[in-house]
Amino acid sequence: MHRVAILDDYAGMALEFADWSPVQSRAEITVFDRHLGQAEAAEVLQPFDVICTMRERMALPRTLLERLPNLKLITIVGMSLPSLDMAAATESGVLVAHSDFANPRFRAVRDATPELAWGLLIATVRNLAEEHRRMRDGGWQNSVGVTLAGKTLGLLGLGRTGKRMAEYGGVFGMEVVAWSQNLTAEAAMAAGARRVEKTALFESADVVSIHLVLSERTRGLVGEPELALMRPHAYLINTSRGPIVDEAALISALQTGRIAGAGLDVFDVEPPEPDHPLRRLPNVTLSPHLGYVTREMLSAFYTDTIEAVVAWLDGAPIRIANPEALS
Repeated sequence: MHRVAILDDYAGMALEFADWSPVQSRAEITVFDRHLGQAEAAEVLQPFDVICTMRERMALPRTLLERLPNLKLITIVGMSLPSLDMAAATESGVLVAHSDFANPRFRAVRDATPELAWGLLIATVRNLAEEHRRMRDGGWQNSVGVTLAGKTLGLLGLGRTGKRMAEYGGVFGMEVVAWSQNLTAEAAMAAGARRVEKTALFESADVVSIHLVLSERTRGLVGEPELALMRPHAYLINTSRGPIVDEAALISALQTGRIAGAGLDVFDVEPPEPDHPLRRLPNVTLSPHLGYVTREMLSAFYTDTIEAVVAWLDGAPIRIANPEALS
């Protein structure tokens, strides 16, 4: 019988959010509800034919893939997985099956990330995490937040998520400005924002929120020069990808009070080490990469995964990102 591994199911809900019976009747499924380090993964994943991943929660470099001799299929959520060495998978004859985001099941859940981003934004500017901790510890209020109405929201990126954030900003009475490399003034206006240059965005925004895809041109896009342009009362929100922001520069800006605070859902390394500086700073509101983590979204993701695994079991693999591995 084939063996299938479901990785990084932190909430232990993968088998509940979708109907795995078509797979369970033909394969043995093992669910890993915690993050596996590379050394442990190389040991415990050796017997598996199929690995089902959840976004970038698990890195699959060449050094790991070469130690998994039984692996034949990897399923990924999305069209690609930056933390997967596709060339190494192809060389080993391992198929990689991607998701079908054009499927109607995904259309109804695309608000998951912008909703989380807006909630994190409010939590950050109103110090909700620190006040929650004080209440849990038996204390009472000890901070002063800010009102969003009348403030300026700066959006780095005005794609699907950025456009939704622009709508939220307008509802809350904020002026919305936006910038990205290819954004035009007309496209910004159509989304309810005003296009500005990147420098002007950092100089004028009371809240800067990042909604860009991680790529070579966006890696480190927000660094010390950009943070230095921000006003001391301004906040930075990142629900996209950690490496878009220079982490060391951000920590320095937060420690010195160069900016008022940050709300972070993503990090350079996930999960961050227990003693990571960001975990200790009082002016940072943290969430553990929850942007897409809703019942509806995970149900869509896992249903897509099941389709790919069943197709492979049937000998007719679908949505293969590396067709060269078929030969």
